[in-house]
Amino acid sequence: MGPTMRVVIADDHALFRDGLRALLEAHGHRVVAEAGDGEEAVQAALRHRPDVVLMDLRMPGTDGLEALRTLGVEAPDVPVVILTGVEDDEALAQGIRLGARGYMMKNLQADHFLRLLEAVERGEPALSPTVARRMLESLSDRGSGRRGGSGRLTARESQIVDLMAAGLTSNRQLARHLDISENTVKFHLRNILRKLGLSSRAQVVAHAVRWGLVDTASGEASPRGDG
Repeated sequence: MGPTMRVVIADDHALFRDGLRALLEAHGHRVVAEAGDGEEAVQAALRHRPDVVLMDLRMPGTDGLEALRTLGVEAPDVPVVILTGVEDDEALAQGIRLGARGYMMKNLQADHFLRLLEAVERGEPALSPTVARRMLESLSDRGSGRRGGSGRLTARESQIVDLMAAGLTSNRQLARHLDISENTVKFHLRNILRKLGLSSRAQVVAHAVRWGLVDTASGEASPRGDG
């Protein structure tokens, strides 16, 4: 089990919040606040400065995306992960563009959910392979007017971006696949973020697909080069 995380749960269903709180606390995490709508979520995040906010999309009043937009301005250091039962590709893309550190479906198995959540503490995106592929598919058909390219990225950096778009988002997965150390992965990822002017790995995936930096023909990554 990873380190204890301080969590805010934002969901308009009290029963779901109760179950999620029980799961988190059973695994050593601490729920510092609950919110039933986006406005309450923003206030709780500003008050408690948690390690992560788990944000539902559809809530009465201020919804999850609007709350995410507000937190991006008022508390950009507070990670927000969308946790929803809504399969909405546009909301997925918009949430990542607004700075969400991840996007998870509520039908995840508990152990998978906890692994993804704890990855946020390490600065990794909470994107399951299924969600990453959906993002790849939903954004790829918008790239007909592709601009940019991987010219600014080395061959190894482009390869890492491809793999992330295919769902390999953790340092461990990338290191194993490329047969390099996790520290080397971190080095390449820092360079990728700097070169693309982005702040999170999830944004790298969205940016790469949007501007045609990955091979989207099959929905899978096509590693290029060995920089």
